[in-house]
Amino acid sequence: MTFWRLEVFEELASTSTLCAERARAGETAGLAVLALRQSAGRGSRGRAWQAPAGNLNLSVLLRPQRPAAEAGMFALLAGVAVAEALETLTPLTVTLKWPNDVLLDQAKLAGILIDAVPSGTWLDWLVIGIGINLREAPKIEGRRTTALGEHGIEQNPHMMANAVLERLAHWQDASAEAIRESWLSRAHVIGTKIEIQTGAKLLQGSFAGLSPAGELLLQSENRIEAISTGEVLLGPS
Repeated sequence: MTFWRLEVFEELASTSTLCAERARAGETAGLAVLALRQSAGRGSRGRAWQAPAGNLNLSVLLRPQRPAAEAGMFALLAGVAVAEALETLTPLTVTLKWPNDVLLDQAKLAGILIDAVPSGTWLDWLVIGIGINLREAPKIEGRRTTALGEHGIEQNPHMMANAVLERLAHWQDASAEAIRESWLSRAHVIGTKIEIQTGAKLLQGSFAGLSPAGELLLQSENRIEAISTGEVLLGPS
């Protein structure tokens, strides 16, 4: 189990950028960086991630002894850890959307960003960036967002960070199968109609589970396709 070295900053451009810089400089696993304000956060697919004061901006550095092909599994692992932390500290029940969103009533409550650098076929280091809307929900075009504050729940970033770190430590050495099973137990049900935007292509079908590597399985007509990246839109189950 990792013993975290938590560093807290009043403001940073990006917690993940700092972790990556420290990783390249040889920092050992276990670094955790919490920023109370973040001025240049990064979201998935190159988006900027707004981070109003009072929200959680947390990144951790790992050096997992795992194949580089399993890097995507850490988004699922982090999603499970964040969900468990939220449900430990609040009365809410959240769900997970592939590959990196935590939802409350189908609105985005938290997001996860993975930066992974391989060494040959193995991972050299990996940074998990986690943003949770504690006080205020940033606007994302075309997406519903929410915050704990909108549900009458006040949560301290320090307390939430400690809860997330505890669950990350619990899950970080779990098998890929255990991570997949836990993620699926909190996800959109098998058969949910979905659309996946991958570049200029829009794929349509139904959710058929996860591959052993954590890819989304899309059933379309009479075939199942493994999807490694894309923007997922959920339909009715």
